[in-house]
Amino acid sequence: MIRIPASALLLGVAGLIPFIWGALVTLGYVNASIGDPAAGGYSIIAATDGSLLMIRYGGIILPFMSGILWGFATKAEGNQSGAAYVLSVLPAIWWFLMPGTDAPGALINLMIGFSAVLLLDLAFQRWDLAPPWWMSLRIPLTIVVLICLAIGVWA
Repeated sequence: MIRIPASALLLGVAGLIPFIWGALVTLGYVNASIGDPAAGGYSIIAATDGSLLMIRYGGIILPFMSGILWGFATKAEGNQSGAAYVLSVLPAIWWFLMPGTDAPGALINLMIGFSAVLLLDLAFQRWDLAPPWWMSLRIPLTIVVLICLAIGVWA
């Protein structure tokens, strides 16, 4: 295993917080509000809707991951360059075309999208476009995201 830079690891783990929070809300362990809304606290979403929290956040992060792949594609040359750029935009296009018509459908489509991003991460890693530590970071983060999304679908 190659050492992950501390800042990348810290930010990657911090990026899991909304997914974990959404899963815990879905399971009834925590509330989705910050403070008491009756006392002027801020409510992010309906206090019982962890699925919506994960859909909103996941719908931002999936295209963000496309952007990361686009950045990796800038290192490609020749025929690989065109393929890398096309592949890099697929997760964002997927989310644009397949957001889902209900919460479970949207969560399943996010699960498909994040699974596909992991496969693309692997391809970009094998093409030496991603940093050597990339998969050491991406695999555990993706597993946690998929578990959280699955809780939103089936809990």
